[in-house]
Amino acid sequence: MTSIKDRVRMVESRVLSDDWYLLKKNTFDFLRNDGTWQRQSRETYDRGDGATILLYNRAKQTVLLTRQFRFPAFANGHDDLLIEAAAGLLDRASPEARIRAEAEEETGYRVGEVHKVFEAFMSPGSVTEKLYCFIGEYDDAARIGRGGGLVEEGEDIEVLEMSFSAALAAIGNGQIVDAKTIMLIQHLALSRIMSAKATQP
Repeated sequence: MTSIKDRVRMVESRVLSDDWYLLKKNTFDFLRNDGTWQRQSRETYDRGDGATILLYNRAKQTVLLTRQFRFPAFANGHDDLLIEAAAGLLDRASPEARIRAEAEEETGYRVGEVHKVFEAFMSPGSVTEKLYCFIGEYDDAARIGRGGGLVEEGEDIEVLEMSFSAALAAIGNGQIVDAKTIMLIQHLALSRIMSAKATQP
């Protein structure tokens, strides 16, 4: 089987912007399925890899989410705050270490055991980021702060505890439109994690 590396010949990679993150214009030849080489050009936006976690409480049948302003969503006509699972860029930390710190920073809850459930490219047509997706349990005793994120990074985050049924409904009615959050809530639903304990005496 031919490696994808054998089907790509880089011609040029030019930096267009290196302000907030790294934007490049890449020119390359790609070996098509019919055996011909085709010259293509694509821009890539490199912001590093990230991690996200959906915190859940089986006893209360709730999930812990955040609500915050996202300018790119606003610029695309979304006139509301975004409801999301806690997330952040790795910044050279391991996904597990980063998501524990990020969850505590955003929600105010100390996270114990975490479980990676999948990895995903969120916008592979233009963004290089791979997202490491986790779930983890929380309880009221794990709250050690108010959360809210870092003011110096422009974060102004609300902590939102929702019933799991309400979170599922919020996907259908358009209240939750963040892709990573939808994926993690649906994973929790498909795995039946939340209903398992609720059916026990």
